Amino acid sequence: MNFKMTSKAPGRICLFGDHQDYLKLPIIACAINRYVIINAERNDQGIFNIQMNDLNQSLKIPIDKQNIKVQKDDYLVIALKVLRRHGCIPNSGYNISISGDIPINAGLSSSSALTIAWINFLVAAFGIDGQFNSIRLAKLAYETEVIERNSSGGKMDQFTISLGNLIYLNTEDDSHVLFSKSMENLIVGVSGIDKDTFGVLALLKTKALEAINQVKATIKDFEIKNSQIEDLEKYLALVDLDLKPYLSAGIKNYFITKAAYSELQKGSSDINYLGDLMNKHHLLLRDNLKITVPRIDAMIENSIKAGAIGAKIIGSGGGGCIVAISEPGNEEKIISEIKKAGAVDAFLIKESEGAIVCK
Repeated sequence: MNFKMTSKAPGRICLFGDHQDYLKLPIIACAINRYVIINAERNDQGIFNIQMNDLNQSLKIPIDKQNIKVQKDDYLVIALKVLRRHGCIPNSGYNISISGDIPINAGLSSSSALTIAWINFLVAAFGIDGQFNSIRLAKLAYETEVIERNSSGGKMDQFTISLGNLIYLNTEDDSHVLFSKSMENLIVGVSGIDKDTFGVLALLKTKALEAINQVKATIKDFEIKNSQIEDLEKYLALVDLDLKPYLSAGIKNYFITKAAYSELQKGSSDINYLGDLMNKHHLLLRDNLKITVPRIDAMIENSIKAGAIGAKIIGSGGGGCIVAISEPGNEEKIISEIKKAGAVDAFLIKESEGAIVCK
């Protein structure tokens, strides 16, 4: 058993397919070079002594206490419960220090990065039944964050962070493509406005499924993945007026993601075309799903005026972050203009490898 180890997991940004993964539709996302880092040193106390440096909080979890009261958002305790079912049984305590540079509650998946770094550490320290790899890591994180909590989320965060780099994920069957190329010159702008992840996801998922079910009442085998964009008006005629925007966004965003996937598969992708697709995706998130707020709108507008090729909100909405694609050499101008719109921070990011443990 190793006495010291470090577990590291990146944040992620969604480029195409926001609010699609909980409908079991594909997404395109990438891991970014902002991280949650867990430093662990074995102790002889039989306790996880956890210090969360960025939150100035501490937590003690006895390793042999299986009936710990679990709070809904206590991913560390929930993960321990889930991993026990898979044969990962702690048999020694550790002093744990958790830190990172992913903005919290900002749409960059800081919570998923924490969950994945924690699970990766636990498996490295105590083992697990069966084979363990990045895909199983993603599935265990999904079980922890979504299934165990009966949450409305999808699989994008867990798979992107576990596997790393630029990924196309079919969230229905977990099949995926890791692109050999990178998306360059990506800028993240942080609004500083906390988002309401679970409230927004639950509402929009409910609305989208209601719309889909109304279409199914007439077209029994209707599925967005099998729909035809030219038949959109026919589908919209079958749903209530207040649900039309959700169905329209679901179908249009699906075809935007498919188009982006086809472009990224080419030897040389047209970044201007990808930027145009990103802009169209954002307009649906803003106008149909209404997940933006004035500061986010201003950040997007300023980035485009400063020369961004494309820009969109990231994550569930109601606050959080944006991502913008810059021409080479124009990054600082875009960053400056995003900050002028009220962003508390803006920075250039690069793609990152997935979660790792260093022993």
